[in-house]
Amino acid sequence: PRMKFENEFVVRRPVEACASVLESDATITSLFPDTEIVSNAGGVRETRTRVSALGAETTVRFKFKSRPGGGMRFEKICDGKIWRSLEGNISLAAVNPETTRVVIAMDGSTRALVPEFTIKAPMKDQLQQMTRALRARMEQA
Repeated sequence: PRMKFENEFVVRRPVEACASVLESDATITSLFPDTEIVSNAGGVRETRTRVSALGAETTVRFKFKSRPGGGMRFEKICDGKIWRSLEGNISLAAVNPETTRVVIAMDGSTRALVPEFTIKAPMKDQLQQMTRALRARMEQA
């Protein structure tokens, strides 16, 4: 099954300031608790996060790549147990010269035997947490 999630907020910072916050390693590691950057090559940062999911301790890995003009693409490195694919995008758009709209979107497909209800709530929680962390980092900048 395919799932889409999206969250947005507006912050009183110009797009350029928000883009520089997104470039920071500290911002990337703040998106998920207990996260570290394990490689940074060719403009792609790979992270590793320890999580408890569905009653088991596991490691989740993502790749983050900045986009020209601000914004960022990210994708989960899928092991195939739950997700076939999970990709995301953080986009920045000027509301006016001093204010930016930030949109975090994720789109993924799970294995056929994974019931949607078992993954939808945790993914919404994850998106909320990413939104809170990103907003806090941008407001502090």
